[in-house]
Parts: sequence; structure tokens; C-alpha cells
Amino acid sequence: MKGGQSSRFWGRHSSLTLAALFLTTIFFWSWENNPLLTSLLSAQEQFLMHTSVDHFHDTSLLSNPLELEEDSVSQLPEYTEDGITIKPSESDMDEMTTPVYERKDQNRVSDSHIKKRACDYGKGRWVADNRRPLYSGLGCKQWLSDMWACRLTQRTDFSYEGYRWQPNDCEMPEFQGSEFLRRMQDKTIAFIGDSLGRQQFQSLMCMASGGEEKPEVESVEWKFGLTKSKGAIRPDGWAYRFPATNSTILYYWSASLCGIEPINITDPATEYAMHLDRPPAFLERYLPQLDVVILNTGHHWNRGKLRANKWLMYAEGKQVINRKLAEMGNAKNYTLYSIARWFDSQIPLYPHLKVFLRTISPRHFANGEWNTGGSCNNLSPLSKGSEVFQNQSSDPVVEDAVSGTMVKILDITALSELRDEAHISHYSRKASEGVNDCLHWCLPGIPDTWNELLYAQL
Repeated sequence: MKGGQSSRFWGRHSSLTLAALFLTTIFFWSWENNPLLTSLLSAQEQFLMHTSVDHFHDTSLLSNPLELEEDSVSQLPEYTEDGITIKPSESDMDEMTTPVYERKDQNRVSDSHIKKRACDYGKGRWVADNRRPLYSGLGCKQWLSDMWACRLTQRTDFSYEGYRWQPNDCEMPEFQGSEFLRRMQDKTIAFIGDSLGRQQFQSLMCMASGGEEKPEVESVEWKFGLTKSKGAIRPDGWAYRFPATNSTILYYWSASLCGIEPINITDPATEYAMHLDRPPAFLERYLPQLDVVILNTGHHWNRGKLRANKWLMYAEGKQVINRKLAEMGNAKNYTLYSIARWFDSQIPLYPHLKVFLRTISPRHFANGEWNTGGSCNNLSPLSKGSEVFQNQSSDPVVEDAVSGTMVKILDITALSELRDEAHISHYSRKASEGVNDCLHWCLPGIPDTWNELLYAQL
């Protein structure tokens, strides 16, 4: 009898346990898949929920080295930005770890593995093309900065200009400036990002104009509040209108893609709240006027930049105290996650709007970093190979950020990684010993290809 009662007891207990496990499984499945339930979480909680513990501890997602501004240099103990002399500390160097585009995670599963993309523009090969470049580096003086026009420097080898990118399974339309402007009639295209975004902006201005002088093109910065602040070296951005098609191309400087505001507006020495979960105020104000937006960030995420700009991380209206979120790589990832979802909420309100998040542009410092003698002296095109075979992006952070949203990825990392010979290097109009820029690109050059990929996807 006792044995029988014991068996019945354990039988009932096992049944209850199985039932509890079943109900728990159903609950968590419903929570994760029900938008209403998930929406009850804050954006920060959703980000943490969708981000694995390994993701937080992956040091390859930490900040990239300091982005070198207008006069990018190596072998310098300090640098100056907007009149501020910055001396990198040892802690800054500790955070300058492997760039995100060098991450190799063979076990990572992405949406591109689960659902094959109709056309992967980032997978293909570089091929020689004697029709390149698309414009003259000597002729496009109206919009091209001298510091990026390598034809104006001491460099004598320009073989890097003679290649185009050919995706494996995609038709790449030949870029024609007049056709681009026709397709952009009565539209505004905006580049929002750092100096690599500015390079892409200048590239498109040269491509759209054919590298020729266009005196009829109008400066329309006033329409977008792009003014030069008192004491600033340069304005917040530039905007130009082609009157024949009423097409506007603009650039707005936002190195972090965060909303930045003074903490104490009455204090000239105030620090600034860097809202990781808010877009730049420029986007909130002028988004209804924009038709195409190209976003980028990456190389400014380091402590030196934050200290120089007096930026303090904020999330949900409060200063960040969560140590994991305060780690530089995680803060950047959270910002990308947040801005992709902000745009995802805005696109239904503006059906004409197309948004692209560009992957990170690779650096090619060899034998040292930007301030320890690093250089990029190779002049031979495609010495690292000519083809990209991989199915997933070399920038998994951007790929994950746009996953599940209507924001598109502009995947340029792997194809640009093959072109280390196309940087400005030690050539400049003020060339001097030890000066190297292995971050920015010669123009004409690689950013032209980024715009060709953008054109193909418009």
C-alpha cells in the first residue's frame, strides 16, 4: 500500500512539474513574441534583453581608436580639435582594442543566414575599369576639400582610382550624375555622421556634378539651421540645391548619432548630456523635409573624445550608472540600436523616407597606432585580395542594429578593407615626417563606391 501511495504521489508531482514547465515556456514565448508585452519594457531593457552576456563581454565591440580629424596624424603625443588640446591617457589606449570590423565569430548566426537576401551588394569583387574615376580630383574644387584631394598632393601613383566594385548577384547601374539628380527630383538626401560621412557627402557632390563647376548650385544651409556657431572652426554642416531638379544634398555633423544638449544652459563651461537613446535634435526637427538619410558613426567612441567634448552618457533622461552600458562599445551599440528603432517608428509616418545605416569604414594602420608610428605605405592595389566571399557583414553591430527594422544596411566594410592603398597616408599638401592618415580616403576614391552602392539601392 505504501509503495502504491508513493507511486501515485510522485506521479501527481511529476505531472504538476511538467505542467508548470509547459506554462512557463508558453509565458516566455508569448512575452518575447508579443509586441504589446515587449513594448512595456523600456528601450534600455529591450536592448539588454536582446543582447547576450557574451555580447557585453566581447572586447572586439569596444571603441575604435580616435578618429583623426581634418589633419589626421600619427606619432604625435597630443592632438587639437576645435581649439582644444587633447592628451590621450593610458586608459584611452587601453580602450583602443580590435576594431569591430576585424571581429571573426564563426558561430554567430545572423538574419542573412536565416533568410537569404535578394541581393547582397557587399559580396563581390573589385575589377579594373578604365572608365574610372567618375570625376576629376583636380576639377572638383567647388566641394572637395583640399586635404582629401590626393591629386593636389605629392602622391604620384593613382592606380587606386581605376577600379569599380562588382557585386556577385546584383545588377549595378552605371552612375550618371544627371540620372541621379532626375531620380532625386524634388527630394533631399542627408548624410548624418562623422568626417567619413562628410567624405561620402563630398564624394556625392562631385559625382552628381561630374566634378565640374556648377555656379547655379545654391547654398541652402539656412533652410536647415546649419550655421557656424561662435568660436567654431566650421559650421554644423552644408546643404546644396541643384535648381534644375530641385534636388538637395546635405551633410550634418553628428559624430555619435546621439542627442546632445547642455546640462546647464546658463553656464558657459557646462557639460553636455549625450543621450544614447535619442536622435540628434537636427533629425527630430528636419526629418519631414528629408527623403533619404545615410547614417554613420564609430570612430569617435572613446574616452578622449567624450572628455574633450564634455559629454556625459545619458539614457532614459538620467546619467548612465549601469557599468555594462557605460562601457564604450556597449554605449555605441545601444545608440545604434536606439536610432534604428527610432527611425523604424518614423518611417510609417513618412512613407517616402528611406534610411540607411552605413557600416564602419576600416582603418589600415600598420606597425603601430595613429599615435605610435602607424602607417599605410602600400601603393599596390588589391594586395590583400580582390574578392569578398562572406555571407554576413563584417560589421555585426550595425547588422544586428537594423535587424527587424525598416532601416537598410549600407554594407561597405569588407569591400573597403581590401583597399588599404587608397588612404591619404603620409601624402598631404603639408606633408611632413611622421604624418599619416590611414583612416580617411583619397577622393576620388573608395567613398565613390559607397555612393554607387547607395545609388543602386535607391
